[in-house]
Amino acid sequence: MIRILSETEIKQLAKLDLDVIAAIESGFSKLAEGNATVPPIMMIPVPEKDGEVDIKSAFIKGIPNLAVKVASGFFENPKIGLPSQSGQMLVISAETGFLQAVLLDNGYLTQIRTGAAGAVAAKYLAPEVVENVGVIGTGVQARFQMEALFLVRPFKTIRIFSRYSEEAKDAYAEEMSAKLGVNVIKCDSVAEVVKESSVVVTTTPSREGFITKEMLHPGLHITAMGSDTEEKQELHPEILGMADGLFCDLHSQSERLGELRSGYESGSISTATTVTELGEIINKVKPGRTDKDQITICDLTGVGVQDTMIAVKLYDTAEEKDLGIKI
Repeated sequence: MIRILSETEIKQLAKLDLDVIAAIESGFSKLAEGNATVPPIMMIPVPEKDGEVDIKSAFIKGIPNLAVKVASGFFENPKIGLPSQSGQMLVISAETGFLQAVLLDNGYLTQIRTGAAGAVAAKYLAPEVVENVGVIGTGVQARFQMEALFLVRPFKTIRIFSRYSEEAKDAYAEEMSAKLGVNVIKCDSVAEVVKESSVVVTTTPSREGFITKEMLHPGLHITAMGSDTEEKQELHPEILGMADGLFCDLHSQSERLGELRSGYESGSISTATTVTELGEIINKVKPGRTDKDQITICDLTGVGVQDTMIAVKLYDTAEEKDLGIKI
């Protein structure tokens, strides 16, 4: 039997909350323990549309199912009134290899698990008390990142910068202010956002670094989650070598697809530089932030364990409630 769930059903079952954050945190923990197999991401570029199709997966020992995700990012879509990201997940038995479910989430589960990863990073790396945060970008993930961050570090003000239209920025400000009950300030530059924020999250498909060393200040934490292919970059590589703590979700993936790549290529960091995976902090193998004045950077590229954890959690709930179409 195969269970098929629609986007509407999935949105009823899955919400970005502390339980989801805990599930993603558990996935990182199992990855660091060596109890997860994560194959390299398969990325199909569609340059004519500034697009890509990514295939991610992971097998986690002790979990009877795994997920295979096909996710698309077509960054010209907003020009024609469509979201830039979409996708679906397949739940497969880790015991027989048979297909068990098709989750037609249209990228919703990816958005949740990516936001949750940002929350995990902030939980261990952001200052204990955070009042002012910043986000670069005003798209879907800029929303989920702030919602997730608010769950682990309740803040009072969001500062935003985006290259999109004033209408897009106004819509973001209105929505997030109403949803979180915080003040949202539109800024004229990236520098203004970073200067006034304790935590900054970058959520763009940029091909060129836009946060520079001049913007850094004591107590700053940056989560960079936009770079997940060889062409993308949000941070100037020089700042990687200036951070007091450098962190990532999966080192082998970040050095190929994330901000670490440009850091190694430029020479601002080397193989002698300590880069700590989130799972190592969670498992207390290595420390996260140890001082309120440290500058910390976390490079998130999106790991298959996140997809398996969120998909299996959703599938188990659907089984329990007997939802979806069964064929």
